[in-house]
Amino acid sequence: MDWHLLGLSFITVFLSELGDKSQLAAIALSGSTKFPRAVFLGTAGALLLTSFLGVIAGEGAAQLLPVHLVKAIAAIGFAIMAIRLLFTSAALPEESE
Repeated sequence: MDWHLLGLSFITVFLSELGDKSQLAAIALSGSTKFPRAVFLGTAGALLLTSFLGVIAGEGAAQLLPVHLVKAIAAIGFAIMAIRLLFTSAALPEESE
């Protein structure tokens, strides 16, 4: 097992999930119930399932598509999102006081 890759994946996901909406939903649910353990197990199970499905989808894409094509698709997707963000924010009217 590649421990460096395991640690890097854990730190990246942990930091990105700190302010996630699912965490806020879990906090709200656990604060309003008598069974916080059930909320913990439900949210942990849901996170594990979505992570597992993401890994399976990524593995399937890696088996079907060449690496350079996946990188090109990702680069084009990020470029499209960046352009949309730039032009959408420029097109928004400024708020008047």
